[in-house]
Amino acid sequence: MKRTRNKQRVDIGKLFMAVLLPVFGAAQSAADTNSKARHEFSIQQAIDYAQKNNVNVKNALLDVQYQEQVNREVTSRAYPGINASLGTTYNPNVATQVIPNFISPATYQVLIDEGVKDGSGNPIQMPADFGLIAAQFGTKYSAMAGISLTQLLFDGQVFVGLQARDATMRFAKKNVEVTEEMIRTNIYKLYYQLLVSKTQVELLDANIERLGKLLKDTRIIYENGFTEKLDVDKLTVQLTNLQTEKSKVLNNISNGYYGLKVLMGMPVQDELVLTDKLTAEQIKDGILEGSIYSYNDRKDYQYAQIGKELSAFNIRRYKLSQVPTISLNGQYAKNAQRNKWNFLGKGDWFTISSVSLNMTIPIFNGFYTQSKIRQTTIQLRQAENRIEALKLSIDSEVETAKNNYRSAVSTMDFQQKNMELAEKVYQQTKKKYEVGTGSQTEINAAQVELKTAQNGYITALYDAVIARIDFLKATGKL
Repeated sequence: MKRTRNKQRVDIGKLFMAVLLPVFGAAQSAADTNSKARHEFSIQQAIDYAQKNNVNVKNALLDVQYQEQVNREVTSRAYPGINASLGTTYNPNVATQVIPNFISPATYQVLIDEGVKDGSGNPIQMPADFGLIAAQFGTKYSAMAGISLTQLLFDGQVFVGLQARDATMRFAKKNVEVTEEMIRTNIYKLYYQLLVSKTQVELLDANIERLGKLLKDTRIIYENGFTEKLDVDKLTVQLTNLQTEKSKVLNNISNGYYGLKVLMGMPVQDELVLTDKLTAEQIKDGILEGSIYSYNDRKDYQYAQIGKELSAFNIRRYKLSQVPTISLNGQYAKNAQRNKWNFLGKGDWFTISSVSLNMTIPIFNGFYTQSKIRQTTIQLRQAENRIEALKLSIDSEVETAKNNYRSAVSTMDFQQKNMELAEKVYQQTKKKYEVGTGSQTEINAAQVELKTAQNGYITALYDAVIARIDFLKATGKL
């Protein structure tokens, strides 16, 4: 049962599914299958390719461009707004207004002043009520052309927005780095998993070759009457099992290559060749020496710190929204009225101009601002708590990764020695069998132990690679 579980740990198909399911959701359909290219990549070249082609990295870079435009939008509010207007109006029926009769009183006053008498010979008297008259004001046609300027002199929210521009850009760019680190980690794991699988295939080939030769020798011994047909059949079954296992491993490797290509953003029909080599010495290359780490080495910690900074800006924005807003407005225009539309010809145009300074003083908005200040203050505290929790998580992650790395390297060394010892045992048992002093049972047992030791070494090798990657990531040095 233990050997089966270990074997599953180096199953590329399972790693492929765990790492790449989120990526497949965003992967594009393959391009023209005739445009096949060949790529020979080291691990660094694979990472560089992914940083240019992975869809998640592309979207993170687009987020940076989007934030640039948002910042331009904020900046635009600090610039003056200038608008020009040009329009003409036709009034088929000029509006009529009813107004008090102001003409008749003046006429009566003249008659009274002149001493005019009515038909009865009596002096004319001023009536008590002269009634109303209907009058039209305006012309059938009018036109206006003008320009206006609005300049915001002070707005607390705009002021904070201008101050926060640098932080928002750093936040967007740091998100790119966090995304790149996630992609880089997964590429490291898949790339080295495939390299480990090459070693696994090499061991399987050696076993197949070894068992094939043993089967050939056993057949000769059987033909000479020194062994049973059962021994030949057992070796045949073992050889078939090895060939089947190799076929499965090769299939998993093929799937692993597809997964690595998708993670890198490479068309799956392209050919990918891995040029790096993997040795136990590389894995043990003293990364624990002077393994002092800083929280600021971690991209996610830097990202959280900028998020806290933005939360503080948010609080300031709402606080300054309680400060009066001051703006300057100016207008200059020309207008004209005509009974015929002939504004392009001769005629008077009248000037209209104004300059105004406005102050908007917030007095009461139903406690909305106070509520937003409290909300953003709570969010800032939550951000601070998340940072403290992240520190604890980083400490735990580093120590766990360090322990796992030490244990994995120790296990890898032990399994390598165990595999070498199993190889010697098998060779000695084989020699005894060939000279007739050993039994088929002994050589079968030696073959099984060698295969078990090889599987243990492959598992330990992969565990050591993953432990190294996890430790470098935990300390922010990947």
